[in-house]
Amino acid sequence: MTDDGRRADPRESALWAALGEVIDPELRRPLTELDMVESARVADDGTAHVRVLLTIAGCPMRGTITEDVRAAALRVDGITDVALDLGVMTPEQRKALREQLRGAGHVNPFVQPGNLTRVLAVASGKGGVGKSSVTANLAAALAARGLRVGILDADIHGFSIPPMMGVAGKPTKLEDMILPLPGHDVSVMSIGMFVDPGQAVVWRGPMLHRAIEQFLTDVFWGDLDVLLLDLPPGTGDVAISVGQLLPDSELLIVTTPQHAAAQVAERSGALATSTKQRIAGVIENMSWMVMPDGSRNAIFGEGGGRQVAERLSTRLEAAGLQAHVPLLGQIPLDPVVREGADAGTPAVLSHPDSPGPAALRAIADTLAQRRQSLLGKNLGLSPLD
Repeated sequence: MTDDGRRADPRESALWAALGEVIDPELRRPLTELDMVESARVADDGTAHVRVLLTIAGCPMRGTITEDVRAAALRVDGITDVALDLGVMTPEQRKALREQLRGAGHVNPFVQPGNLTRVLAVASGKGGVGKSSVTANLAAALAARGLRVGILDADIHGFSIPPMMGVAGKPTKLEDMILPLPGHDVSVMSIGMFVDPGQAVVWRGPMLHRAIEQFLTDVFWGDLDVLLLDLPPGTGDVAISVGQLLPDSELLIVTTPQHAAAQVAERSGALATSTKQRIAGVIENMSWMVMPDGSRNAIFGEGGGRQVAERLSTRLEAAGLQAHVPLLGQIPLDPVVREGADAGTPAVLSHPDSPGPAALRAIADTLAQRRQSLLGKNLGLSPLD
């Protein structure tokens, strides 16, 4: 019997189990684990009556949650229809949820002991080399491999990640915690979510540092495998702040084959000698265009990526920081990459076998192969007496 005196219905236990597989798209945890399912029962006629509590009244994921709950319930044998009631958490429930997720304080989760998130800061010496499209496509490709991935659009003045990832609207605020918006299974956060279209962000050094700090401490990123930061071009305030706030982050340097661009990109990588960051590698974008006959037209010249990798290897080795900086890959010019960015769907998802996306997927494969070192970690083992 149930608590209210009704005979136990096996369909209800199956319904709760099914709802336990519905993942909140912002928090990336089951609705039942987050106490968002207030009640769930099955009527004699096979209708599932489910009440779900949204975090806020204007929850941007309302439609997604509705569809996912209905689909999960209808997969249960014996359930013929779903009557879904959407409520809203009380302030006390939101506070309890916030404390369950983050605890009582504001901390940078990526510098805490035991953190296993790999942080990759995508940098370039100058604008116009495709750094943001590389970031978006790498994030989508890594997420497609089952990794938990986030993007922080750290280009405060020139933010462009949200439209590339098909993300629109403002994030949910849970008490004093901000939830990133999901786009293609990637958690996305950008200053562009907080300003009106066309509005300029007129901030200088200290404010830029504070913005990056707040994106790290006030945003609930969850348990990420990889966090990618799309840095502004050059070696200014944001790049320095990232080196200070995320000392274990690695740099990904994006350049084009042109030697003049490579010289500028080298300066961006040389920042690692001051911040002591590791360079994960160099990515050469716009390497060539595949012509109709299959030949390659090196529109912007050749060799820039390898030049940057070799010179940074020499520079970092001389500083005693790193023996080798790899050239991770060369990405050909491919119209589908630009088209995917404009459409909000990264080309690695929409045209995975086209030359440009295929090269990006290969780079993502290389980045995904890196495993967390156990060097210096306490495994909790003790010798036998």
